[in-house]
Amino acid sequence: MQIERLVELTQGTINETSKVESIYSATVHLAKVGEGSLYISSSQVDIDEAIAKGATAIVYDDETIMISDENLAWIKVEDIMIAAFAITQEVVEEGEAIFYYFSEHELAFLKMIQKRKSDIEFLPSDWRKMFESVLNSKKKIFISTDLELMRKLRPKALRLVKEVDGYVISDTLFRSTFKVEKYVYQYKEMVPFHLEHLLKVVAFCQSHGFEYSIEHITYIKKFTPIFIEGEPGINEETKNDRTVIVCDNLEDIVEARFYIVAPSAWVVKSIVLTPPKTKVGGVKRPTYYTSYEEILDTLKGANFNYAFIYSDDNGVKEAIRKEYHLY
Repeated sequence: MQIERLVELTQGTINETSKVESIYSATVHLAKVGEGSLYISSSQVDIDEAIAKGATAIVYDDETIMISDENLAWIKVEDIMIAAFAITQEVVEEGEAIFYYFSEHELAFLKMIQKRKSDIEFLPSDWRKMFESVLNSKKKIFISTDLELMRKLRPKALRLVKEVDGYVISDTLFRSTFKVEKYVYQYKEMVPFHLEHLLKVVAFCQSHGFEYSIEHITYIKKFTPIFIEGEPGINEETKNDRTVIVCDNLEDIVEARFYIVAPSAWVVKSIVLTPPKTKVGGVKRPTYYTSYEEILDTLKGANFNYAFIYSDDNGVKEAIRKEYHLY
């Protein structure tokens, strides 16, 4: 890449004494720096080491960085992350590559049903790793679940809007029989109100010609039931059943609570456990917790059919399974 183009992309300012005309690679990782590299960093120590390894251009945003070799290209920018993302536009031509923002639910279903994982680059939620992934990938479709980063990487990233035809035929909270286009899928481990996410993902696969299969879908990790008593779907609507749902999405908790109460012919007792100061729609007094022990004590002492635990910590699930010997 020509230095003039690099300055244009990053909207930076370059030192007048630079004698560098072009760079041959770009990286944010010190270990990947080689002869003729562009190194993107605002660490003086790392920049000095990068130059020793052969870096000939530096993109930085810290005013205190000392220019050690005035013959090299020193490009001062407002924000190195924004500058790095701008550089990817030169390597990954717009139109050839497509960038999507997926919700966590959509991504979970895509990974379940897509047969070939080699078609897509799943971007990490770390801007440095994201930069390297885009820069070095030969794939044409990039997906991220980090909305803030995706907006900075590609402001015009696409979202899933189109759905294929489909609807729920019969369901309990944890089992669904549903139709997608002309096929019926019976008694699948899927929360019924998650079907809309699946329909969007199927439409995505079809639009890009990706092979997929719906036969083996199961609960997404973002909404995990742990059946303490009873069998899911078969005996779940008896007063003796006790099910714990660990979920990191407040909207799912609200929708699930509405689902179990609205059509029920008997009184459903549910409790909601959250970290302190968390507000849940429709719940006046959630039970706050600060440790696994407090969660387990609440479950032991409360009378409930459904316990919803708001958490993204997998350790919560393991602690409950261990306590109730569910291995």
